[in-house]
Amino acid sequence: MGADDGKDDVTESKSLSPAEFQILLALVDGAKHGRGIKLDVRARTRGDVDMGPGTLYGAIKRLLRRGWIVEVTDDIDALEDERLRYYAATPEGLEAARSEASRMSTLLEIAQAKQLIV
Repeated sequence: MGADDGKDDVTESKSLSPAEFQILLALVDGAKHGRGIKLDVRARTRGDVDMGPGTLYGAIKRLLRRGWIVEVTDDIDALEDERLRYYAATPEGLEAARSEASRMSTLLEIAQAKQLIV
């Protein structure tokens, strides 16, 4: 399969990078701005994942382009900095996160069956 056969576009549009998955996980609980996403990921992973701005905002741009997250302006605390951009997961984004979590669960079961982990 070559780079020009269109397969890469289809695969790319359905798969999630680790950063994209982490962002969607952060947004399951509600809208967050970029720094809020970064802090959520860092806290949830106990510091193992600390996305830099290029990784974070590159992944946000891809998720926006796919329609898996949207920029929101409603219901944002008036005390927050108005320059911050808030993002929320769309139903399609949540479904993509569910599919990725299911895929990971299957891989975990396989790894356990092969005694890679206990």
